[in-house]
Amino acid sequence: MKSIGYLGLIRAFYVATALAGTIPVALWAQEPVVEPVLSDVQPVDALTDDSLEIQQLQDRLASLEQRFDKELLASQTPAKKGDGSKKKEGWDVRFGGHVQMDYVTWADATPSIPETFDYFNFRRLRILADGKGYENYDFRVQMTLEPDNTGEIPLGAILTPQVKDAYFSLNEIPLLGRFRIGNFFVPFGLEQVTNDTNNIFIERSIPTQGIFTPDREVGMALYNCSPSERVAWASGVFLDSISEGLKLRRDDNQGYRLSGRLTWLPYYDEPSKGRYLVHTGLGILYTDDQNQSVRFRARPQVSEGPRIIDTGALAADDYTIGNFETAIVWGRFTVQSEAYLTQINMTDGDQMNCNGAYVHMSWFVTGENRMYERFGQHGPQFGRNVPFVNFAFSRNKRGPGALELKARWSHLDFNQLQAGQYNDLTVGFNWYWSDRTRVMFDWIRPITSETAIFGATSSDLLATRFDFNW
Repeated sequence: MKSIGYLGLIRAFYVATALAGTIPVALWAQEPVVEPVLSDVQPVDALTDDSLEIQQLQDRLASLEQRFDKELLASQTPAKKGDGSKKKEGWDVRFGGHVQMDYVTWADATPSIPETFDYFNFRRLRILADGKGYENYDFRVQMTLEPDNTGEIPLGAILTPQVKDAYFSLNEIPLLGRFRIGNFFVPFGLEQVTNDTNNIFIERSIPTQGIFTPDREVGMALYNCSPSERVAWASGVFLDSISEGLKLRRDDNQGYRLSGRLTWLPYYDEPSKGRYLVHTGLGILYTDDQNQSVRFRARPQVSEGPRIIDTGALAADDYTIGNFETAIVWGRFTVQSEAYLTQINMTDGDQMNCNGAYVHMSWFVTGENRMYERFGQHGPQFGRNVPFVNFAFSRNKRGPGALELKARWSHLDFNQLQAGQYNDLTVGFNWYWSDRTRVMFDWIRPITSETAIFGATSSDLLATRFDFNW
């Protein structure tokens, strides 16, 4: 068999390189070694010409190697903003859901309280979609499948599915920050804007849940913060109390709400990512009532059953609520509190006042701490608690999860409205199997005064929840 010779091998190598466009650098660095054979011996003049051609081919290969190195480096370097490169536009969508199953027992109740029935219900049974895209857009749609059990059912309302979150956000607007429009939490208060999957009691406190802080409303808001995220602020304008089941109101007078919230972190431990922090904030909410009728009432921090404090319908044009919020996270220990003061402008010209407050504490037996988001979905809020070790009980793995003890005192004062006082003590625990699965237990003891709707009462309720989401 005739050998192709050293020159033939170089030529073949060059042709293969030109056709392929790229070739590993390691191969270029190795010069082929071919055993000389007799048939490769050529005259001196021919060797001289061949040597010149070989040198030209080697120069060409070196040029190709340099070009390849530049193209490889460019492909591995992220594109910088403003360099004219264009990312693929579209939505990155994540689907999720949420299930909360409650069982509540009225272990003891004053006889004057009616309908103190034990019950099971799906407190929350929801599906959702979150999306991000087009560089600085995001959206969220959350629909609920559980029946309406936290408010009045308007005539003609469709109970399921109800609209919870349905909003669009435009982020990173110069000077303004984040703009949001749709149906979402009114930016007012700390406990209310913290998602229910991240609050530590089965229900929010009585001053918060449907009393002084509105739930989700249709409107638009602006959110922003300082570069260090130590100071944050938000403001919004909303329609007044459109039903979540119907999301429709035909009326020339829609009513409106104006809200503002300002928060400050005087201390935040950066190395531990907020294991130690101090949070403070102020808020204001003005409501021009849609039907000139205001009513404040509450159940004993469960979602079903009788309301044991009730102002009745008050003829009022508008009302203003001021809020002070604070929270301290110090390792495994957390204390959180809010106070509310409300001034109601009655239609007859009088001014009436009412107030409320809560304080709660929690302590992780297993050493974790409550997670805090300096500028989260709704501004400063508490986030999802994460066990050091997830709960597991299988042949190959054991894990305890995280155990959190908790206690809360809540207070409402409607004495000036002739509706009495309400005080509530709740103690219990949360057992976190993972950051998205937990078992909750609350022992609730509500106490009302003589002028409350059912008079002086005291009760004991035992509430259990299994909560998971994805």
